Amino acid sequence: ADSAAVDEGDGGTSWRSRLGQGRPGWHIECSAMVHHVFGESLDVHCGGQDLKFPHHDNEMAQCAAAFGHTQPQWPRVFLHTGHVHIKGRKMSKSLKNFVTLRELFKERSPS
Repeated sequence: ADSAAVDEGDGGTSWRSRLGQGRPGWHIECSAMVHHVFGESLDVHCGGQDLKFPHHDNEMAQCAAAFGHTQPQWPRVFLHTGHVHIKGRKMSKSLKNFVTLRELFKERSPS
C-alpha cells in the first residue's frame, strides 16, 4: 500500500480500499485537518526539521493535487524548528528524556 495515503496501522481500526487494507496515512490526516479548519490556503505551517521529508513534501503534493495549487505552494511558508537535545540525544517522550516546563522552572527562573 502507498504509505502516504494508507497506513496499515497497528491492527486497530482499518478499512479495505483499492490501495489495500488500512486507514488514512498521517500525511493525509494532517492535510485533511488543516483543510477543514483553514480552507484551501495556508500562509505558515510549522513543524520540526525532521518533518521536512517525507511528511511536509507529501502534504504539499496532496494539497497541490486536491486544490490545483502550483504557485503559491501550500503553504506559502514552512517554519521548521530544531530540536532540544539532552545529553546529545533529541528530547522525546518516546525516549523518556523530556523535561516539562514546570520541572524546568523549578530549577531555573523563566526570566
